[in-house]
Amino acid sequence: MATKSKRHVKNTKKVDRTTEHTVEEAVALLATFDKPNFDETVEISMKLGVDTKKADQQIRGTYSLPNGIGKTQRVIAFAEGERAKEAEAAGADFVGGADLVKKVQDGWLEFDVAVTTPDMMKHVGKLGRQLGPKGLMPSPKGGTVTQDLATAIQEFKAGKIEYRADALGNINAPVGKRSFPEQDLVSNINAFIEHILENRPAAVKGRFLHRVSISASMSPGIRLAIG
Repeated sequence: MATKSKRHVKNTKKVDRTTEHTVEEAVALLATFDKPNFDETVEISMKLGVDTKKADQQIRGTYSLPNGIGKTQRVIAFAEGERAKEAEAAGADFVGGADLVKKVQDGWLEFDVAVTTPDMMKHVGKLGRQLGPKGLMPSPKGGTVTQDLATAIQEFKAGKIEYRADALGNINAPVGKRSFPEQDLVSNINAFIEHILENRPAAVKGRFLHRVSISASMSPGIRLAIG
């Protein structure tokens, strides 16, 4: 059984798991937690009332947070010829065709986002086993299969995030860093919640947003009041 650190135990004592907080209150409480020796990522966790087995209730997309996520994402591009040159010029960290597919098949996963042109999917499609479980498989809905590679690369490098509800209807996404000003975190969190609400599938009946919480990389979760 894993032993919890003294820091985690101390932080947990500050949280009443039965209490729901406004976003402002939650961010202020998070700021009181003892910190590890690195700048933690702040994440939002959402439990949605969706049945992702049904095609019309799947939730997946991309979103550019108002204040970014506090890190430069590593973006690779599957492209050949002129499209490969465009990807390199746009700042992709690694560009390739069949050679890059083979590299990933062999276990290389040192990147955060993979983008590709539609014509390369006949090769990239072979990577489902490697990329699917890690949420890295390019898809049109995620904005990572596109003819406009340059724009996609620049947006993801700037902090655009991709999200997807898992089999149980949960979404987990980064919304910034502990070092962000509190108001920037509040703005990012509110904007992401609003974005998800605006993209509620028409087929979903009943309550859509069941639970929402925020946490840092090594902190307990703080529940949000969702109305």
